[in-house]
Amino acid sequence: MLKRFAIERDIPGVGTLTKSELGAAADTSNKALSKLAPKVQWQHSYVAANKTFCIYLAESREAIEKHAEISGFPANIITEITGMIDPTTRAA
Repeated sequence: MLKRFAIERDIPGVGTLTKSELGAAADTSNKALSKLAPKVQWQHSYVAANKTFCIYLAESREAIEKHAEISGFPANIITEITGMIDPTTRAA
C-alpha cells in the first residue's frame, strides 16, 4: 500500500523559472519515476521562491530518497502524511 508524503526541496530560484524550465524539471522527475514505478507516484508540487513542496505517493521513505538520487532534485525534508483536515472538518 502506498503512503502519502510531503517533500520539501530547497532549490534556489525555482520560483523564477519559466513554464518551459518547469516543464523540463517535470520531465526529469518523470524519467526518474518511470524507473521506480509503481513504488513512487508524483501527485503535484507547489512552487515558492526557493523551494518546492511536493506531494507523492510511495511505498516508503527510501523510495522517495531513491527518486531524489536518480532525478538529482534534493529531498531536504520528507514527511509522511498521516491524515488531512480542511475547512469542512469538524468535531463529531
